[in-house]
Amino acid sequence: MIEKRLLLHPFSNKKHTKTLNIQNRQQDFDQLRKSYPFFEYTSYTYLITDSGFKASFQFSISDVYHFSPSIDIPFREIYRWNKLTNSDLDNLVFHLGMIELISYWKLTCSPEIRILPHLLDEKQVQWWKKLYVHGLGEFLYLNGIDSEIHDLFIIFSEGKALKPISFTADETKVMVPVGGGKDSVVTLELLRSGNMSVIPMAVNMRPAIHQTIENAGFTVDESLLVNRHLDPLMLDLNQQGFLNGHTPFSAMLAFLTVLLAAGSGIKHIALSNESSANQSTVPDTHINHQYSKSFEFEQDFSAYVHHYIHKEIKYFSFLRPINELQIAALFAGFKHHHVSFRSCNVGSKLNQWCGACPKCLFTYVMLSPFLKREELQAIFGTDLLENPQLSVAFDELVGRASIKPFECVGTPDEVNAAIYKAFHTHKNHPLLLKNYNFSDQGELDYSTLMNIFSDEHQLSGSLVNLLKEALHDRLT
Repeated sequence: MIEKRLLLHPFSNKKHTKTLNIQNRQQDFDQLRKSYPFFEYTSYTYLITDSGFKASFQFSISDVYHFSPSIDIPFREIYRWNKLTNSDLDNLVFHLGMIELISYWKLTCSPEIRILPHLLDEKQVQWWKKLYVHGLGEFLYLNGIDSEIHDLFIIFSEGKALKPISFTADETKVMVPVGGGKDSVVTLELLRSGNMSVIPMAVNMRPAIHQTIENAGFTVDESLLVNRHLDPLMLDLNQQGFLNGHTPFSAMLAFLTVLLAAGSGIKHIALSNESSANQSTVPDTHINHQYSKSFEFEQDFSAYVHHYIHKEIKYFSFLRPINELQIAALFAGFKHHHVSFRSCNVGSKLNQWCGACPKCLFTYVMLSPFLKREELQAIFGTDLLENPQLSVAFDELVGRASIKPFECVGTPDEVNAAIYKAFHTHKNHPLLLKNYNFSDQGELDYSTLMNIFSDEHQLSGSLVNLLKEALHDRLT
């Protein structure tokens, strides 16, 4: 069930507003909901051709604005779309539309969401409510919207209920989504050394993704690709002042991977989300930039897929038992990826590190215990700890600020442990560490974090052993 609690209003704590671009869109929120009382998921279409698989989704805001976002999946030999029935394809494409719609609904936050293609049972309705609410926590928070969760929207559905898909999936194959950052590099490289056949997957190919795939010994031609196309009207309405903000892309990725797994017969889907993703961005709330990367979502999604889509497909995060510090240690050993990887959301489209965002600074700090200073500067082009413009981001990362950055970053404990390990013996500290307190606790925290292995995961015994052996080899 959805928790009936008041969303934390950002203006209740002035410290939050000093470092965040929090807007007061409450009046706009209220007016848009009155002007556009319902949002409709009207239909979906799909087409299989010699060049691949295409699907599109039709949404409308109160029958005033209409949207048709789409995806296309280039042909690969592994696909067997013709072995899926129309009912199977309906199931897969419909569910993709259910997560796609959130990007368009958020423009007006209409109080009614009408699902016209298929009927949802009550458990499904509650499942989607939870995902939408928690996945939009950051969006509501940064727009300064104060709304009781149970009043945010009502979901109505109609049409024919869908049946789960039934076919035998290939136990030996594992799909690995690649984003171009250090985490998916570690997953790709470690699983490649195991006993399963690894197939890379990517959405909207970028240079860092391309290079990661090739550096790991694969080719783009054998990887599973998805081209996702947003409806340009949504971007136009954003410019006109409609509501905008973060949506749970990892949930979209999850449904895309299930579509590809069913189309190719792949049984395993291995994400690269770590234990740190479970921590809320705003303390004492459910507002988490990484909600759809959390273990809670992973479990919820796995259960939903098992019951409503395909009981044999296994969705899990290979890195879930470990933390960002351990991942950085493993990544540091894959030197052939150091020049090409990009974890910066701002610069990734231009295939560069922007050098001015919390994600850049976080990645720099986490790698600092494991790489020499000249190696770090070769990656980032400069010493980020000498940049005074990153002082606010630094305070957020180490826990001096009231909240973490709204980025995919680790916990303050992980950041502080990395700083202690890398710099506590230095006499001349970089600018951002001039007033930093190197606690004696830092050494103990570093040792604890480097040796922890969480039991909150969905890995098989063989995958657990593979990950533990890689950590042991790296740390000894």
